[in-house]
Amino acid sequence: MTDHLSSLLRAVHDGVDPGPFALLRRDGADVVELLRGTPHRADRLADIPLPAGPANQPATLAVVPYRQIAERGFAHVDDGLPLECIRVSTYRQVPVATAIRDLPGTPVTTDGGGFDIADDEYADLVAQVLRDEIGNGAGANFVLHRTYRARLVAPGGSAADRVARSAALVAGLSALRRLLRDERGAYWTFLVYTGERVLVGATPERHVSVSDGLAMMNPISGTLRHPRGEPDLATVLSFLDDPKEVEELYMVLDEELKMMATVAEHGGQVIGPYLKRMSRLSHTEYLLAGRNCHDVREVLRQTMFAPTVTGSPIESACRVIARYSPGGRRYYAGVLALLGHDSDGAQTLDAPILIRAAEIDLTGEIRVPVGATLVRHSTPSGEVAETHAKASAVLASLGLASGPVSGPTSGPVPGLTSGPAVPSDRSAADGAASCGTGLPAGTPGTGVAAALAHPEHPAVVRALGARNDRLARFWLEQRVPGAVAESQLTGLDVLVVDAEDSFTGMLAHLLRALGAAVRQVRWDQTATVDPATADVLVAGPGPGDPTDPAQPRMAVLRRVVDAALHRGQPLLGICLGHQVLADRLGLAVTRRPLPSQGLQREIDFFGIPRRVGFYSSFTARCDTASLPTAYGQVRLCRDETDGAVHALVGPRFAGVQFHPESVLSPDGLDVLRDLLVDLVAVNRRPDRV
Repeated sequence: MTDHLSSLLRAVHDGVDPGPFALLRRDGADVVELLRGTPHRADRLADIPLPAGPANQPATLAVVPYRQIAERGFAHVDDGLPLECIRVSTYRQVPVATAIRDLPGTPVTTDGGGFDIADDEYADLVAQVLRDEIGNGAGANFVLHRTYRARLVAPGGSAADRVARSAALVAGLSALRRLLRDERGAYWTFLVYTGERVLVGATPERHVSVSDGLAMMNPISGTLRHPRGEPDLATVLSFLDDPKEVEELYMVLDEELKMMATVAEHGGQVIGPYLKRMSRLSHTEYLLAGRNCHDVREVLRQTMFAPTVTGSPIESACRVIARYSPGGRRYYAGVLALLGHDSDGAQTLDAPILIRAAEIDLTGEIRVPVGATLVRHSTPSGEVAETHAKASAVLASLGLASGPVSGPTSGPVPGLTSGPAVPSDRSAADGAASCGTGLPAGTPGTGVAAALAHPEHPAVVRALGARNDRLARFWLEQRVPGAVAESQLTGLDVLVVDAEDSFTGMLAHLLRALGAAVRQVRWDQTATVDPATADVLVAGPGPGDPTDPAQPRMAVLRRVVDAALHRGQPLLGICLGHQVLADRLGLAVTRRPLPSQGLQREIDFFGIPRRVGFYSSFTARCDTASLPTAYGQVRLCRDETDGAVHALVGPRFAGVQFHPESVLSPDGLDVLRDLLVDLVAVNRRPDRV
């Protein structure tokens, strides 16, 4: 086995092109996998080759750039980076200790380096996004990146115009050796050489995997910096209680549940949360699992790209990224994707996110892109520090340093172990089954490392577990078919208009669980259906200013809402749909002084306390609890302090500012059921007001 690695390293040392290859250690495994093969370029994800081959071995490794988001029709800067593949012809495994022993430890010499966006400039961009994007309702969170750049120096000390291929490979292999030796908690530690470039890094995050028909995603968010050693218990507990860090994880959890709603038969089920420890950082994370019946390349397409490296809603986030990243993202936020077949011939996929990685091209240019998730609690200085921290491990492996990184420096306390409390492969999937994915108990999962299965301090376990006390049980517990169905809603034809927020996918799962038959249509495709045929029309959520007449989405939603009101069709507005409904009823809709993006509140919902999640920068306002309109008297659920309207109910319509489908809405299912039952009852009794 080691002969294959030795021959590869010998070729590199001799300046011979070894051809495309990859070395990767997956999820705490005790082996490094060696893949060699032939290069292949694909235009679309569907064109990634997936030939038959030995069972349980990789067939193809794909390197997917960010620009591939074009397949979903989303805004992007086309930087021309290709979708490159390695069609695997040779597959071997090498013990990690052997790989560390044999890989070169050559010092990497560069001309220095630095970020392409200076700290103060990046801080200004953070402030601008908080004010102009989140503040104006473009979304709940966004990820801005910047890139540390340096150049390899040729032997002899002079900067070369073109560094030999072997120099780039030696630099990458030396960095890989240091990462294998020094980093921990990575989902993949890897080097990929496509023949055109070297990618080397230690990514903490699975994007999506498929094995045994089980799709899994792994939202990770919240960052604790500890660059000079283990944090103490008090620091960890303070981090786990930090509202900014808690809400940041909740928001990406919601966003990845939206993705799971499209690729998993019954939507994703939530497992966790857990604490993921790396050498210089710790993160919080969840696992999501659900039954998948799609081609794995379609799973990749439907989940481009992770909200942890883009933002939410995803389509709006892509527009914001395109505005603030005029040079493109190259491979940052894309994925590596390992495709194959299992012993039954079923397709398999393991796709980590391309972050915490360096790209070394054959001219000697080194790029280390990093980003920070901006939420309403973010501070410019905090996000600047986070980018330095995230770059530090990869830069250290290359002998580079990005600058000072603030963070706790105290040592560990007894009982606070170095490994995160994440279940093993099988226990993760068993957890998914017990949480109600419709999976048989004992179904094996994929990619949850044994290295992550260490016990935590009891206080940490309690703090993590307490996070789920605030979440909707619908997404956490077993969902038995028919268990929450409502007889009055069984077979109800519900048409949901998606106003550019895939929360509608999660909403569809709640509606189906209640017994409804659900159709979904994008706002720009409403002309292809007849909304009047639906028993209930839902004007769904989306980003943007509901009062802006220049936005085509708003014009379409107004037409849809006006038509439903005019014909007396049962109508439900959610978030943006609610705002448009309120506007058409004559209420004032204004921007909130502070955004309510990812905010959970307990409200008085017409006399019943309900805990629900808000994602909004605008709200309707009214000074009274009841309002006469052209379509009948309307009752209002409102905040007594500022008049913000949380919900409204009229003769044949209703609207809610919050998201009943969100994981942040533990009472969302009950609210949705009650509103729909009332709408249906009103439709059957025209005399009721």
